[in-house]
Amino acid sequence: MLDKNGSTPLHAQLRDTLRSGIVGGRLSAGSQLPSERELCEAYGVSRVTVRQALSQLLQERLIYRSVGKGTYVAGPRLQEELRPLSSFTEDMQRRGMVASSEVIAAIAVPADERLSAKLAAPRGSQLAYLHRIRLGDGQPICLQHTWVPLRFCPDLLQHDLARESLFAVLRSSRLKLVRAETEIEAALAGPEEARLLRLASPAAVLISEQTAYLDTGDAVEFTRSIFRADRYVLHTRTN
Repeated sequence: MLDKNGSTPLHAQLRDTLRSGIVGGRLSAGSQLPSERELCEAYGVSRVTVRQALSQLLQERLIYRSVGKGTYVAGPRLQEELRPLSSFTEDMQRRGMVASSEVIAAIAVPADERLSAKLAAPRGSQLAYLHRIRLGDGQPICLQHTWVPLRFCPDLLQHDLARESLFAVLRSSRLKLVRAETEIEAALAGPEEARLLRLASPAAVLISEQTAYLDTGDAVEFTRSIFRADRYVLHTRTN
């Protein structure tokens, strides 16, 4: 129960009580919190107090709201240090998680003006296009759109890219990836992105655009990744 005669504000006490339940595992990831009315009744506080407590937990990303459904405990967020030439599969393995993919599309497409500029590929030249849902322990983590000039790996689309790492396939073709350039921005998920990532709209996502280069200086891969912001944190480290 809350100490109504104490010096700590009631909303802070309620926030700390709920936070303790989340961090301690008594409130499991994905479980629904009681409604505002139920919290008011359970702790003998006003709705303003409850809303202040929940607002702070939302800011800490310990909970999230699903419009029309309620408030839920957020799952753990994966801390990802930017390792540009590390594959998603390798990232998941470092965490002891099982990586998997669902391939939505794996086709050859002509390079349009934007992709021609990104990959320094002649406009109209053939690119392998991959659209995949990337999962960790069976849960969707990100969507990836990837383009690779087929001149570097003509048999790329013959590989099972639901099971094989793209970087592993490229390296098996004796291609030496040496560096990558990455840009990151925050955005709101579009309707299709929210559906594929199992997000309730509106939902925040992190977008990463990476261009990988060979030892010859040629751009070999351009990937646009859309990460669930409630599950992933991107950060950099300088030595």
